[in-house]
Amino acid sequence: MGLINFTTRVVRSYLVGKDQDFSFKATRDIDFVSINETGLYLHIPFCKNICPYCPYNKIKYDKKWVGPYVSSLLSEIEQYYNRFGRLEITSIYIGGGTPTTLINELGTVLDKIRERFNVTGDICVETNPGDLNQNIINSLNDYGVDMVSLGVQSFNDRYLQLLGRSYHCDILNYTIEMLLSSDFKSINLDLMFALPGQTLPQLERDLERAVASGVNQVTAYPLFSFPYSTIGQYQKLKKVKMPNFAVRRKMYRALHSFFLNQGFRRVSVWGFMRGEAPRYSSVTRDHYIGLGAGAGSHIPGCFFLNTFSVPEYINRCTSGHLPVVMSIDFTELLTIYYWLYWRLYDTHIPKIQLYELFGEDNAKLKLLLGLISVLRMADEDENKITLNERGAFWLHLMQNYFSLNYINKVWTAAREEPYPEKISI
Repeated sequence: MGLINFTTRVVRSYLVGKDQDFSFKATRDIDFVSINETGLYLHIPFCKNICPYCPYNKIKYDKKWVGPYVSSLLSEIEQYYNRFGRLEITSIYIGGGTPTTLINELGTVLDKIRERFNVTGDICVETNPGDLNQNIINSLNDYGVDMVSLGVQSFNDRYLQLLGRSYHCDILNYTIEMLLSSDFKSINLDLMFALPGQTLPQLERDLERAVASGVNQVTAYPLFSFPYSTIGQYQKLKKVKMPNFAVRRKMYRALHSFFLNQGFRRVSVWGFMRGEAPRYSSVTRDHYIGLGAGAGSHIPGCFFLNTFSVPEYINRCTSGHLPVVMSIDFTELLTIYYWLYWRLYDTHIPKIQLYELFGEDNAKLKLLLGLISVLRMADEDENKITLNERGAFWLHLMQNYFSLNYINKVWTAAREEPYPEKISI
C-alpha cells in the first residue's frame, strides 16, 4: 500500500497541482453556492439481515429508530429548501441499507421532496429478493419509482449463504418476474464475481440465468472485503482485501464477451444493457445532494459528508442543523478531472465536452490520451473515445486500488467517530 500511496500523491500533484488539499476537514455547515438543479441521493441505513461483506453504512432494523429517522429526513429536506428554494431535481437515487425496509415511510419522504422541489428526473431504488413482495412492488409503482436494481448477487445457494443473504435461489425467478410485470422503465440485476472458490463455469451459469431472466441491465462486480465490514473485522484486515488478480482478469474477460455475444452493450466498467430502456446508474451524476446518515453530496466546488451515526444524524436534524460533519473543497481543476473520472467509468468520453473542459491543446490531457492509445485501451471516432475490454478492465483495477483506498480511509474513520476532525486521503 506504500507504493500505491506514493504513486497516488505523484499523479495527483502532476494532474491537479499543489493547491488542492486532499483532506476531509471537520465541517458543521456549508457555504453553499447558488444552484438551480441537482440530483438527490436518499440513504436508508436499515437492514433486517446484515450481510457480512457489505461495506455500506447500515444498522440492524429496529422500529424505535424509524420514526425519528424519517422525521429527520423531512427536516433535512426542509433545510435544503430554505437554502436553495424550489430546486429542479434531475434524478433521485434511493440506496442503503435496504430502502424497502421502510416501504410505508418512503411515500411520505418522496411526497415531501415533491412538495419542496421540482422533480423532473427518474426515481431509482435498490432492494434485494429477500425484502420484496407484490405489495412492496405495488407501493413502489404508486410512489412513481421508475427503475429498480435487484441485488441478486448469485443464483447459487452456496454463494448466497457465503454472502450472508437471507434467501434461496429458488425465489429469484419469481421475484424477477414480479418486477418485470410491473410498471418500471428499467430493471437492473446486481451480480458478484470472483467469489471465494467460484469457478468460471459457475460464473457462466449465473450470467446465463441473469440474461434468461429477461431484465434489460446487469451490473457485475467483484467481491471486496473492507476492514470495517463484519468479515473484514473477523479476518483482522488492515486494508481492502482484493480478489485474486488472475481470477478476476479471466472472469472479467469471460463476462464481457458473454454479454456482448448476447446482444448487450457495455454502459460502464461493470454494467451491460440491451434494448432501449433507460440506463440504471447509481454513481455517475455530476452533482447531487445526499440525505440521510452517511450520505455524501457533491455541489460545485465542494464534496461533503453527513455523520454516519444514526443517533447523531437524528440529533443534528431535530435540533435544526444540517447533519454535515466533513467536507473537502474542489478546485476548478479537480472538478474537471472528477468529471473525466466518471466518463472513464462510463467507458465513453464525449469529445465535445472533453475539449470544452480541457481545451484541445492541454498537454496533460494529450499525455493521458496518448498513454491510453499506446496501451491499446480505447477506440476512437469523431464523436467519442470508447474504452475497449482491455481498457475497461485496467480502469476497474486502478479504481479498485486507488478509489477504494480513499473510500476505506474515509469510511473507516467516519464509522469509528461521528464527528472526525480530519481525514487525509
